[in-house]
Amino acid sequence: MKVTILGSGTSTGVPEIGCTCPTCTSTDPKDKRLRCSGLVEVDGVRILIDCGPDFREQMIRLNDFKPIDAVLVTHEHYDHVGGLDDLRPFCRFRDVPVYAEPFVAQRLRERIPYCFAEQLYPGVPRILLEEINPGIPFYVSNSNGAKVEIMPVRIMHGKLPILGYRIGRMAWVTDMLTMPDGEYGLLQGLDVLVMNALRPKPHGTHQSIDEALENVKRLNPKETYFVHMSHHMGLHEEAEKQLPLHVHFAYDGLAIEL
Repeated sequence: MKVTILGSGTSTGVPEIGCTCPTCTSTDPKDKRLRCSGLVEVDGVRILIDCGPDFREQMIRLNDFKPIDAVLVTHEHYDHVGGLDDLRPFCRFRDVPVYAEPFVAQRLRERIPYCFAEQLYPGVPRILLEEINPGIPFYVSNSNGAKVEIMPVRIMHGKLPILGYRIGRMAWVTDMLTMPDGEYGLLQGLDVLVMNALRPKPHGTHQSIDEALENVKRLNPKETYFVHMSHHMGLHEEAEKQLPLHVHFAYDGLAIEL
């Protein structure tokens, strides 16, 4: 399995517009963070996790134009779904299945109704919207018939219920503040955990760095990579030194092999 971090930043990205702090003015590429997204490749199946407004730029940077076999949507916020229209080039390979829980799927139908009309005009992305539910595994497959099992996990983005995903011995959890106790069992025995850590200070809907580290202790994965970070986290090179062993700040373009 290969996990590529397409974007490691929070909803404003880094640099943040109008900010002149040391992080936003840094010349270190690791301090340039597009909106949070990842690409998971396993057994020939390519799975995109979230498709935000930076998706087009992320794909150009990746420079690896191949089919996307599934898009897993964590929740409806724009920084996680604002790039769905840019799936159009990938529809040259096949219609793109997009997986979301029912109320999120309905929000997508309302926001981009032209993608789900009975009569689609030329150029519209051909999206196959599939509804899923937490705790109920499902399979995604490529055109060659290879299948990968996905387990949706309930997490809480403040008071908003959203989804994390487990794929084999890797899990992707973003925008979490808390997680119901019963879900922790679904995330045991991980080789890699990709999880959000917004900033040092507490926040009303996202984990702080200390809260994230507490969850790392509870889940005990072999390796953890933090994503969805704001400029308040500080310079990558300096902040990374403060983390325990086997915990890392992810950065855009990072490829994790497991």
